[in-house]
Amino acid sequence: MPSFDMPLEELERYLPFRGEPKDFDNFWSETLSDASAVSLNPVFTPVDAGLQTVDAYDLEFCGYGGHPVRGWFLLPRTARGPHPCVVQYLGYTGGRGSCLDWLLWPSLGFACLVMDTRGQGGSNHHPGSTSDVAPAESGPYVPGFMTQGILDPQAYYYRRVFVDAFRAVKVAQEHVAVDPERIAALGASQGGGIALAVAGLDRSLKVVLPDVPFLCNFRRATDLVDTKPYAEITEYLTAHRDASDDVFRTLSYFDGMNFASRARARAVFSVGLADTTCPPSTVYAAFNHYAGPKEIVVYRYNNHEGGGPAQRDLQVKLLREELL
Repeated sequence: MPSFDMPLEELERYLPFRGEPKDFDNFWSETLSDASAVSLNPVFTPVDAGLQTVDAYDLEFCGYGGHPVRGWFLLPRTARGPHPCVVQYLGYTGGRGSCLDWLLWPSLGFACLVMDTRGQGGSNHHPGSTSDVAPAESGPYVPGFMTQGILDPQAYYYRRVFVDAFRAVKVAQEHVAVDPERIAALGASQGGGIALAVAGLDRSLKVVLPDVPFLCNFRRATDLVDTKPYAEITEYLTAHRDASDDVFRTLSYFDGMNFASRARARAVFSVGLADTTCPPSTVYAAFNHYAGPKEIVVYRYNNHEGGGPAQRDLQVKLLREELL
């Protein structure tokens, strides 16, 4: 598909108003403070997957509200620690799958923590194993995750996810085999949006790699495309016609633009100029507001697959230079 959004030269200058709520920092400070009252209690259970060079562990830790969050923790067997660590977040509806799906980073000498996304993972390709516990006040929503609790930032689904993700970094940093000062967060689409949120909440990250990130510039996205997941918000508003102000107020607490303005880790974004899932202007909105050292890799002819293996190769080179 050809490009459909702004011309590239306009994208490079695009700096939309962020619409940040006045209590954004207080909201997240209180949220993380409340979460810290519950111990992480990580449990690493060895998994015999027949691997010769990687040690695999089934991970469980306490996320938002003390709810159990699952994941994988993988360590290179032959290299001495402490290791740099890659914290991997997942795309929309995907789960942690098998530990065999995540061997790239430990094969290269990195520890790797893969966080399951609560309530997701219904696909047969990457099934998940983490339940979600929604508060009673979440209210009605469109099937999916985008509108669960969307009238109240306290009840919104991604509040729970972002707390889980923040705590996943702490689990990695507290592991005896990990160097807490050499942590990278990465993911594509939803995973990129989660990584960006964590970068804004946790200044200890060294590198963040948001590929074709989701969860950025919600108003622009819902005005521009009718593809899911953003279309879940549009569908909700077609039924709840008077809820627009409340919906976008809630989303402002979770917008990647606002986290980007607080992040300091070195960032390498990617964008597909034909992306009809996460439109390029929404990616550039977060990138142009990003406060730390940054660069963006542009894939002019690609849709939501972005750079695919080309971007992965670039990430490998970058993290070997930055963290090993």
